[in-house]
Amino acid sequence: MSRFKEIIEEESQKEYYKKLHEFVDNEYKTKTIYPPRENIFFALKNTPYEYVKVVIIGQDPYHGEGEAHGMCFSVNPGIPVPPSLQNIYKEIHRDLGCKIPNNGYLLKWARQGVLLLNSVLTVEKDKPASHQGKGWEIFTDRIIEEINKKNTPVVFLLWGKFAKQKQALITNPKHLILTSSHPSPFSVRYGFEGCSHFSKTNDFLALNDMARIDWQIDDI
Repeated sequence: MSRFKEIIEEESQKEYYKKLHEFVDNEYKTKTIYPPRENIFFALKNTPYEYVKVVIIGQDPYHGEGEAHGMCFSVNPGIPVPPSLQNIYKEIHRDLGCKIPNNGYLLKWARQGVLLLNSVLTVEKDKPASHQGKGWEIFTDRIIEEINKKNTPVVFLLWGKFAKQKQALITNPKHLILTSSHPSPFSVRYGFEGCSHFSKTNDFLALNDMARIDWQIDDI
């Protein structure tokens, strides 16, 4: 059994998770909730614990129709690229010369060991932050704490005030923490623009004899 699956099973026995499960279950039955239920743990399924090399932390899923599929910053094929991801692409282009793609589907990153983890894993349609404070944060903090225990080096990319709060969970000196402002249009110019986090990530991985991430997302 994969480590993430074990963690889900361990957490599901705890009181907070039982309450969270009951809440989420009722929300899916009575409202429009994103991502689709089968994709709640999409990030954990596509980047197994053993392969995690980079962690990008988001806040909660996109709340527009058809956007969220269980990985932070990523949207389904055919959905317009959201502004924050456009700014991420611009920085990758500036930093590494990658071509800006025509879509926001980041599965290619996930399959190379980039865990795209939202802190809250569900949201009600058109209501950002509607599922905050229900228990997801306890669960995803546990995921971060487990990744912190890894013996292999991991790069944590913490963008914006919310993500930076997770820095306290990352205590293992093997890991690299890179912080900046959030890539949203409101804050991109306060540190994210020009941060070179993508080349810095690859330099760190190479220094530790690990394969670099190919950040180029292919056109669809």
